[in-house]
Amino acid sequence: MTAQERRNKIVEILKNAKEPISGSDLAKSFGVTRQIIVQDIAILRAKGIKILSTPQGYIIDIVKENTVKRVFAVKHGYDRTEEELNLIVDNGGKVLDVIVEHPFYGEIKGLLMLSSRYDVSKFMEFVKEGKATLLSSLTDGVHLHTVEGENKEVLDRIQKVLKEKGFLIE
Repeated sequence: MTAQERRNKIVEILKNAKEPISGSDLAKSFGVTRQIIVQDIAILRAKGIKILSTPQGYIIDIVKENTVKRVFAVKHGYDRTEEELNLIVDNGGKVLDVIVEHPFYGEIKGLLMLSSRYDVSKFMEFVKEGKATLLSSLTDGVHLHTVEGENKEVLDRIQKVLKEKGFLIE
């Protein structure tokens, strides 16, 4: 298989995937190193293919129809991160990203794509193992989340519960 054939197959696999696929899993399926997959993804992105890199792996950026998004401004310490994320997913939301405003670099965004307690648990495990630091640690806990829901009512419910629990910045 040529490099171009492999890249075409990666796009096909990601387009058909229901969940993100890790670089390691792609590497195993093609018998190459993870670094080769990282390079392939970079080349595909340079060609305009919208491949997202999430904590769970790669996925093609597909715009879902019949969903709505809202950005929530929140503040909390590390100790309440899991609680905040679980409140969002338990109430029907998908946490698409986290955004902080850095004084020097400006806006920094990290993709999360968390839609279940399992996703939140895996994310928190990754952080607790010291493999990552929360972006909100750069801004004294102040950050934004873009949240996707089936409808406005879902986002209203999430907003209400975040407010009740003292997460929302008003």
